[in-house]
Amino acid sequence: MKIAVTGKGGVGKSTITAACALLAARRGKKVLAIDADPDANLASALGIPLKAQKAIVTIAAHKRLIEERTGAKVQQYGQIFKLNPEVSDIADTYAYHHQGVALLVLGAVAAGGTGCACPENVLLRALVQDAVLGRDEVLFMDMEPGIEHLGRATARGVSTLAIVVEPGQRSIESYKRIAGMASDIGLKNIVVIGNKVKSPEDEQMIICGVEKEALIGLIPYSERFLANDRDGRSAIDDLDEDLSNIFSSLLQKML
Repeated sequence: MKIAVTGKGGVGKSTITAACALLAARRGKKVLAIDADPDANLASALGIPLKAQKAIVTIAAHKRLIEERTGAKVQQYGQIFKLNPEVSDIADTYAYHHQGVALLVLGAVAAGGTGCACPENVLLRALVQDAVLGRDEVLFMDMEPGIEHLGRATARGVSTLAIVVEPGQRSIESYKRIAGMASDIGLKNIVVIGNKVKSPEDEQMIICGVEKEALIGLIPYSERFLANDRDGRSAIDDLDEDLSNIFSSLLQKML
């Protein structure tokens, strides 16, 4: 199963991605997690110690790897380089392993944005496509706000696109934009997860703002997530029974 998680910045994508990845690993699944958001927070949400987080080198920063696989120099333009670099070994070689989850952090391309036609971006796109289409792990991908890393070819292998929303007009509008883009490239199974719900009014706003058939769960606002983040613990440490059951249900519906 290949699950991509997206939504407006700050809605809790990384928390939900990490929680589901860790739960899947605890159930004996072979799990690969990819942090495809330039504002990378997935390592923290997985509970990886801060010292180890700082030692993780993003794929976009592996200059030697990029140049070796694409045949072009990093941050030099007007070059001819390989558009289909070999990437099938990268996850096995460069992933950081934590509590049964293999984590790859893609990182940000230094110039030109994620859409630039540069060796770094070509390698990252090839890596995402290989993870989605060429590998057999359960994949959880923490996307940037949108679906920039998913092309039409890659979309064929994504089993579920989970859009996280919170009670707010900007989040709902972001959901509508992302759902439209996802439909345009052929993503079929689009689900919605409501997060940070504090009141019946919050719940109603989400229910009324998204496709009702797509909504697979609502996560209440909890100080536990903030405490875990503060203390460097994983997203699912010390959750109460109700929250644990909610995440278990979400995982079951996505798998």
